[in-house]
Amino acid sequence: MATFIRKVPQGDDRERQICADCGYVAYENPKIVVGTVVSAEDGRILLCRRAIQPRLGYWTLPAGYMEMNETVAEGAQREAWEEAQARIALDGVLAVYSIARLGQVQVIFRGRLAEPGFAAGPESLEVRLFAWDEIPWDSIAFPSVVWALNDWRAAGDKLGPALLNPDSDSRGVHALPVEGAL
Repeated sequence: MATFIRKVPQGDDRERQICADCGYVAYENPKIVVGTVVSAEDGRILLCRRAIQPRLGYWTLPAGYMEMNETVAEGAQREAWEEAQARIALDGVLAVYSIARLGQVQVIFRGRLAEPGFAAGPESLEVRLFAWDEIPWDSIAFPSVVWALNDWRAAGDKLGPALLNPDSDSRGVHALPVEGAL
């Protein structure tokens, strides 16, 4: 079995995992999360109460990691089906958030229910529609869900360029320092 060591490859500027025998560089890249702020015709928002860790029992958007061989849009629609048994139509990209400390890029869409009905999927304990003033803010699973909900509300009916991490909330924005880096 190959032995990997951490060092800076020639011509690079950061440490990588490198095979000590053959020099193969095992690049580590961010994971892509896709999700959607899904609204009903009456403006209520679809949220899922997590049945899995992390943040078991907390509320989130239908979202998750992309799979190979799917587009970001297909991934967002698949996640809505898996977590909320909801068929959704996507209106466009609402935001792209970088969570550097976790190695994530989150592509969040704005969408709506394409068909009536939804139900908890295997990763959800419960799925509900919430009016804005009913959202359980103290039980939201992740900061980026709060960002997405606030960006959705601020955008109103307009989609412009994708929004980015809010300047007012730096959690997860900056990567942890690399040992020995300048």
